[in-house]
Amino acid sequence: MNRRKLGRRADQRVALLKGQVSALLWYGKIETTFDRAKEISRLADKYITIAIKAYDDTVTVTKEKVNLKNEKVALTFTNDGPKKLAARRKLMASLYDLQEIKGENESKSAYAARTKDMKHPLIEKLFNEYAPRYKERNDKQTQGGGYTRILRLGQRRGDAAEMAIIELV
Repeated sequence: MNRRKLGRRADQRVALLKGQVSALLWYGKIETTFDRAKEISRLADKYITIAIKAYDDTVTVTKEKVNLKNEKVALTFTNDGPKKLAARRKLMASLYDLQEIKGENESKSAYAARTKDMKHPLIEKLFNEYAPRYKERNDKQTQGGGYTRILRLGQRRGDAAEMAIIELV
């Protein structure tokens, strides 16, 4: 398969695309060159498809625990199934882990309370927000993919590179 080299060595190209795909999935829209946007679109569609195929694979586990009064208490947990766990690990290896941003008027304690259960916010956003939304879209259409849109902006001043905005549909 011929892929664009983007004028970079392989390790630099992988890091560039990994960062830009992560930013696209986090913010929903970025501005970049047209050639980069086409590569980003290809990768973003692939990662969203992985999340769609595995987001509803969960396992409910009941464990008994002894509390401070020596009473047995049954606790119920919802864990990832094997398919979702494999998809989560693959996405964590392929994307940078962007952290939740503290609000302008938000206190430290409120920020800590809001983010205490989120270890990997970008991956959680993929599984909890994008996967259900695009699953409905895939059910209505007969094909997968097509989760991104590329809008051409024209040439950049200085080097005349073709600029584009890439956004999630």
